[in-house]
Amino acid sequence: DDVSGLSPGELLAVRSWLAFYGDNYEPVGKLVGRFYDANGTPTEALRQAEAAIEEALRFQAESEQRKQQFPPCNSEWSSAKGSRFWCSRQSGGVNRDWTGVPRKLYRPGSRGSHCVCVRATGPPWDQPDSTEHSDRGDLENPLLEEYEGCHPLAEQCVLTA
Repeated sequence: DDVSGLSPGELLAVRSWLAFYGDNYEPVGKLVGRFYDANGTPTEALRQAEAAIEEALRFQAESEQRKQQFPPCNSEWSSAKGSRFWCSRQSGGVNRDWTGVPRKLYRPGSRGSHCVCVRATGPPWDQPDSTEHSDRGDLENPLLEEYEGCHPLAEQCVLTA
């Protein structure tokens, strides 16, 4: 019953499991142990677990917001053609009114990058109402890098080995 080492995704799975049982079964009591004392009072371990779940929910919301800003690219690989990345109005499972261009996204504290679709026109994501911008969407974001050998505004990029 120690949840202190669980990842945010695992904590959200526990939360989902708890919600299922809370919605489908009548409570009959509280188990004395790590989360409740002999009087049925929540322990510090329960408060810490609840705080960790709240943090996981915040992380999930931030991740979803990042996915709206930088949806994952569509991709395919073959030994004959190499890697192909492309953007569409639905790539990454994110429906939107723009297509975007493929870029490498580097996350602070992470190694490596992954392909995302980046809006190439209009104001930056975090300044939607701005009238003073370069009309380059999020292309100037410092966490992004162009794919070498690909046109900067192409909606697809093919990388051969």
